[in-house]
Amino acid sequence: MTPVYIVDGLRTPFLKARNAPGPFAAADLAVHSGRSLLLRQPFAPDMLDEVIAGCVMPGPDEANIARVVALRLGCGERVPAFTVQRNCASGLQALDTGLRNIALGRSELVLAGGIEAMSHAPVLWSHAMVAWLGGWMRARSLGARAKQLARLRPGHLKPVIGLLRGLTDPVVGLSMGQTAEVLAHRFGISREAMDEYALHSHQRLGAAYDAGHMDEVEPLYAPDGRYWCEDDGLRRDTTLEQLAALRPVFDRPFGSVTAGNSAQVTDGAAWLILASEAAVERHGLTPRARIVDSHWAGLDPGQMGLGPVHAMAPLLQRHELTTQDIDYWEINEAFAAQVLACLAAWQDTDYCREQLGLDHAFDAIPRERLNIDGGGVSLGHPVGASGTRIVLHLLQVLEREQARRGVASLCIGGGQGGALLLERPEVQA
Repeated sequence: MTPVYIVDGLRTPFLKARNAPGPFAAADLAVHSGRSLLLRQPFAPDMLDEVIAGCVMPGPDEANIARVVALRLGCGERVPAFTVQRNCASGLQALDTGLRNIALGRSELVLAGGIEAMSHAPVLWSHAMVAWLGGWMRARSLGARAKQLARLRPGHLKPVIGLLRGLTDPVVGLSMGQTAEVLAHRFGISREAMDEYALHSHQRLGAAYDAGHMDEVEPLYAPDGRYWCEDDGLRRDTTLEQLAALRPVFDRPFGSVTAGNSAQVTDGAAWLILASEAAVERHGLTPRARIVDSHWAGLDPGQMGLGPVHAMAPLLQRHELTTQDIDYWEINEAFAAQVLACLAAWQDTDYCREQLGLDHAFDAIPRERLNIDGGGVSLGHPVGASGTRIVLHLLQVLEREQARRGVASLCIGGGQGGALLLERPEVQA
């Protein structure tokens, strides 16, 4: 296949949702970061072959949000754009789709990324209320409307929170947080271990900003003069004592998964520019990494957090790689328990034999090479954007550490996993 390179990337700061719509719609976030990224390229936006965006909950004014954003970015009418959705890995799906189109020769230059404004998730009416409204619209006479009005009950006015419904799997009837509780029980992960992981995520992210390692983040400006230069869910002063004081959210009162050791509900956008060799030569671009391969896997929706194990294992096997061959890892932190469960399953011989069909487990993934600058627990998990964000940051880490290979992976609501293998072309084994 035609080699596919990442030549540049950028993201917004991730903004924590605070029980009200945030200052930016999803398309605004995507345009802000996309414009900054395209302005520093040697080609015009209308030279792109396509724009692909992952998004789970675009607003009602953002149907096919990728097309809306592409037009606002000045890509022109002739550049096609489409939106993809694979729950938490929608941003990774956008990259994978662009990868395949370039590899097959259908495109040469692609803007691919992920977007989500979770604070703008819709609040809906129940089916009973929608049915009542339908009856109201059909009632023409004053008497008919009076009868219909008499049928209205207080319960009809109870809102349906779209975000909560979207984060619950309808097949197994479990929220994503409840699936994390399942994994914590299965692998014996303690509350203390979860809180320690969460604390380290915040500490690592704070240290990365202090060291100037987060230049992938483009400052974000609001019309009212407010601005953000870093992810605002970062809690530099959090302590184990504060985390331990939080009550369980998903399995009261006996559970261990809390708001403090879970990913934050967040708004954000991230983009990467993918290019073929021909596009690199034509526009004088500098390849920063090559996308070697990707893999998607399915598993029990009730244990969806183990998706990275199911996706990473075949990816490494296909390329005859071991744990030691991977320099750095990014596993999206949906929950501290979920990442810790992945680490346990990765080196569990019984799990690898029974669930993955392997005759042995993998060597442990070193903690000092996993999510070294924090992750979703500290910076947030805007579901459509995280898949792009982890690949973008993995690229930054590989460059900074002069390393060769990295793997980025996510669990996916509904029982799937996705993984992508990066390699810096100028670094030899």
